[in-house]
Amino acid sequence: MRIGIDFDNTIVRYDDVFYAAARELDLIPAEVVPTKAGVRNHLRAIDREDDWTRLQGYIYGARMELAEPFPGVLDFFRRCVAEGVDVCIVSHKTRTPYLGEAYDLHAAARGWLEAQGFFDPGAIGLAPERVFFELTKDAKLARIGAETRTVFVDDLPEFLAEPAFPARTARILFDPNGAHDGDDLPFERAATWTALAGRLLGAPVHAG
Repeated sequence: MRIGIDFDNTIVRYDDVFYAAARELDLIPAEVVPTKAGVRNHLRAIDREDDWTRLQGYIYGARMELAEPFPGVLDFFRRCVAEGVDVCIVSHKTRTPYLGEAYDLHAAARGWLEAQGFFDPGAIGLAPERVFFELTKDAKLARIGAETRTVFVDDLPEFLAEPAFPARTARILFDPNGAHDGDDLPFERAATWTALAGRLLGAPVHAG
């Protein structure tokens, strides 16, 4: 089995960070829904798309250490490595933000993975070379085709529905907030990493 997993909003949960940073920068009132989507929707509704773009670069660069992993995702990777399952991370991520300060977004993301124990043999033990940050969507699709022969997990249904998505790779939409409940999608959905672990890895094997 060869599993590929997206990074932003699939491994990393940003809701609290986006709301806190937007309040800190005085971009939103307190009553905005305290999620990433709530902040985005408010800024777009008041025609401040550039502020939204700058905020993303600020968080993915300068404030990345405040983001949290989704519940269960660290255990999922730990099981994959321990059980010899080939797992990799494949993300479409520009090197620097489109607007604002030129943070190195790849370095910030790898720093976050390191801080969470992904590369520590005593924690998760994922090989650093199994993490791919691609500069374009097409490059991400090509990397999935080369590295993830079994299944790929992503939070964007429009990406999973790309005509160029590798045909031999199954697709699972990670939908923790139920944003696509009731949608007629041509692929599976999962709301938690516990559900994904059950679907992809089965019940854990306990020694003794």
